[in-house]
Amino acid sequence: MKLAELIGTYECKVDVKGRLMFPSTLKAQIPSAESQGFVVKRSIFMKCLELYPLEEWKTESSRINKLNRFKKKNVDFIRKFMAGVKLVELDKTGRILIPKELINYGGIQKEIVLASVVNKVEIWDKSEYEKAIDYDPDEFADLAEDVMGDVEPEL
Repeated sequence: MKLAELIGTYECKVDVKGRLMFPSTLKAQIPSAESQGFVVKRSIFMKCLELYPLEEWKTESSRINKLNRFKKKNVDFIRKFMAGVKLVELDKTGRILIPKELINYGGIQKEIVLASVVNKVEIWDKSEYEKAIDYDPDEFADLAEDVMGDVEPEL
């Protein structure tokens, strides 16, 4: 299954141990989730976490593995990119345990948002997510034109 089509934004709760009930509609989009699990890591650009289905993580890490390790900036990037990376699995009740150090990094409290971002899921503290998606429509229109304006639609 090609995972470049994850869809949905889900509001959830995290318990005091860092467990969240993984939404069944999202789990249905990732058939390998129960048998293979996920990789969770810090996001590069935002103060949130990224949850990769294992197959998608393998693709991502193979890209990273192609970097020349005799260039210091590549080694520095790899170290920071891989900081805090953890393998997580769904338990028998469909929950995921997010490691404490990643909970702290993401500033995650009780209320969270799981937001699909093409091939992965971002895990946000709800208040931080609300701030991240609050935008000026005109600024977003300019950004959309800059990013997508030269992309030709496939017919």
